[in-house]
Formats: sequence, C-alpha cells, structure tokens
Amino acid sequence: MSDDSPLLSPEEHVLSTLNQDGSRRWVRPRIVHGKWWKRRAVVAWALILLFNILPWVQIAGKPLLRLDVVAREFTFFTVTFRPTETLLLTLLLLTVFFGIFLMTALFGRVWCGWGCPQTVYLEYLFRPLEKWIAGPNLAKGKPVPIERRVMSIVLCGLVCLHLAHTFLAYFVGPQEVLQWSLSSPSEHPAGFAIVMGVTALMMFDFLYFREQMCILACPYGRLQSVLLDRKSLIVGYDEKRGEPRGKLSKKGAAEGAAPQGDCIDCGWCSAVCPTGIDIRNGLQMECIHCTECIDACDAVMDKVGKPRGLIRYSSQDGLEGGKMGFLRPRTLLYPLVLVVIISLFAWQLTGLESATLLPRRVQGQPYTKLEDGRIQTTVAFSLENRSEETRTYQIASDDERFELRAPTFPMKVGPGESRDFVVVVLAPLEVYDRGKAEVPFRFTDGVDFDHPMPRNVPGPYSVSR
Repeated sequence: MSDDSPLLSPEEHVLSTLNQDGSRRWVRPRIVHGKWWKRRAVVAWALILLFNILPWVQIAGKPLLRLDVVAREFTFFTVTFRPTETLLLTLLLLTVFFGIFLMTALFGRVWCGWGCPQTVYLEYLFRPLEKWIAGPNLAKGKPVPIERRVMSIVLCGLVCLHLAHTFLAYFVGPQEVLQWSLSSPSEHPAGFAIVMGVTALMMFDFLYFREQMCILACPYGRLQSVLLDRKSLIVGYDEKRGEPRGKLSKKGAAEGAAPQGDCIDCGWCSAVCPTGIDIRNGLQMECIHCTECIDACDAVMDKVGKPRGLIRYSSQDGLEGGKMGFLRPRTLLYPLVLVVIISLFAWQLTGLESATLLPRRVQGQPYTKLEDGRIQTTVAFSLENRSEETRTYQIASDDERFELRAPTFPMKVGPGESRDFVVVVLAPLEVYDRGKAEVPFRFTDGVDFDHPMPRNVPGPYSVSR
C-alpha cells in the first residue's frame, strides 16, 4: 500500500491467508514425510476407503447406514428411525454432540487434523494429485504450463464426480445410483442435479476455497475457546526451550553473547502448515492440529543435533512447565452425561414395536344419538408399519359393551408405510361419565404387535344414571 494512500496498513496479518494489501495469500504447504504424517496417512486412507464402501454394506438385508429423505427413514447400524421418533433422534444427536465435547476436551482438535473430510481429502488426495500433475514448478512458485493445469482440473473434477455419486448413494442406495449413472439424466433429473451440484461445490472447495473453509467457514475453530481448557491436548511450541530464537551459526555463539534457544528460525514449521500460520505464535484458531509442524521441526532438530520435541503434542499447562492430566471436572462430567444419554437411548430402542399407532383429531360432529338409544362416535388413528414386511392388522375391543365398526379392517400395510383410518364406536348411554367413555382398543398384526390403546370418546354431557 502506497504512503499517500488514505487507508491505514494493518500492523499484522488479519488472517493467515490474507496479505496486508487485502489480496489472498495462497498457501502451498510443503510436505515432510515424518512419523506423524505416515500415521495420519493410514487413518486418512482408511477413512476414504470406508466412505466408499459403507453404502454397499448390508447386514440381514438392511443397509448399515442410509439417510432416505424421500421415504423419511434414517438407518444407523441397521436400526431404522423415522421423524416421528423424535426422542430417539434427539438422544442420538445429543450422543454425537457430547462425544465431540469429550473428544475435544481430551484430545483437542484431533478431529480437524485426523478425521475431517476437508483435511483428509485435501491433504491426502487433491493436493498430492495436483503436485504430481503440475510438477516441481508448483512447489517453486513458478508458472505451471496451461496443459498441466487443465489436466489437473479435469482429473480433480472426475474425482469430485465420483465422490458426489458416492455421497448420493448414502441417500438412495448404491444400486439405484449405479442404475441412474448408466441411464439418461432425463430419467432422474433430481438425482442428476444433486450430483452436478455436489460436484461443483467440491471442485470450488478443493480447487479454490481450500484452507479458507477451516479459517472462515467452519465454526469448530471458533468454538475451541469454550471446548478446550489448559490441560487439553494441543500441538504447541515450547517457548521456554526455543526462545530466544536465532539463525544457527557455524562458528558457534560469540563469547559473552546471550544464550540462544533451540529454535534456529528456519521457518519450516510455517512452510508446511496447511493453514499458513506460525505455530510459534501460540494457540491459534487456524491451527487444525495436523502435526505437519511437528514432523518438520523434528527433522530440523535431527539435522542440527538437538533433541526432538521443540514442537510437540502437549497442553498449555504442559508447555509452561506444569503437569498434564486427563482427569478434571469436564472430562468426568461429559462421560457421565454420555452414559445417561446412551442408557436412555438403549432403553428406548429396546422398547420399539413393529408398528406405531397414534390418535388423530376428528373434525365434525363429536357424537350422534341413535334411535336405539346408543351413542355413535367416530375416532381416528394413524398406523405406521415399522417392520420390513407387509403386515395385516386387526382391531377389536376387550369390552363387550362397545361395538366397533371398522370397514378397512383387516388392513394390510406395506413395510414403512403409514395408513390413516377411522373407527365408529357404538356404546350404550350408561357407559358415559361426564361426557366421556374410555374404550379399550386392541390392535394386533398376528406376529409381534399387540397394542392396547384406551381412548376417550366424547358423548352426551348430561347423563341419566
């Protein structure tokens, strides 16, 4: 920015990917194949393999994981949930949230560096693919030939297209996606639009937006101030050991000079960082705990003959000379809450029946008095078959004083289907008390669904006893 500009220059970088003049600072991290990189590579490729094969896995004819939005069925580990089971879905979400809280309190942002799809695919698939095609010019910051850039975009686009098809398979099933991919897009325009949209979003993210997703869009980094504490595991720089930093002199320290720390200010920890930060500036929102700086610093320490661990896994207290400990109030409270939630979830899950029966409101006249003196009332229900086969349902009453007229019964309901129906109840006047009578309905399917449901039906508000 020129001296005569009316705008003030910032004293430092506002973001690690933003230059002082407001332009984007492109991050092209180098790679050091240290022990942590290799460990993350094993985890990353295992997750990539899992993502591609999970839609195909079935147990007892049911998918291991399926999010069928159209049919409103969500299958997790062969157990199918429906939107009407709000308590189960709420408990499942609470389990996920508190699991994240516990994991972060113990191990920091291990999810970001080891398990997040953004990190896994960008660092172990797209960036290596781009570097392999572009050649050494990319690493040196030199212009890449246009034909290599086009080849890189096309190849990355094909990878995104495959990932988009796999993503769709989690919602409609892999066989359906395979059939769609071999037919004309006009036969399944919605599926085609979803695949194209997801492919375009992935290409924008992995080819352009990249680390900006972690820095600008993802809220997880901004939540770490409340999810972490001073004993949480982080990737940190040992300032006591490393400072004051300075270039390594071949002649050694001059006589009378101030002692120098182990950090030789080589800049490798910043050169390998996928978000472009300097880990020596302390705990930062942009740090995703990918351990690239640990491998880089350990390699430099080996070359200069100094012990490893200048940058290492530790905690804020540990880096300042304090003790590291896993036991503290939040790491005891989170597991306790998780045990309660999981116990409630298991209890609710074991109590699931093969069908769900809910009463419905009936519009119109609440009752009619017949010529024979009996009261005729109409009640309504909604029945959902939660089993994997067609069931035939029957309705009856355990009280002989009530006559039930249900023309739709016996009623066949297909797997996963829901049917609304009405039942006409005829009862003598004397069974009513203060305008209501409790009718003991019983619904059965002849297999494992035997559901008694007492139901109050309206009647006359003045009763002669």
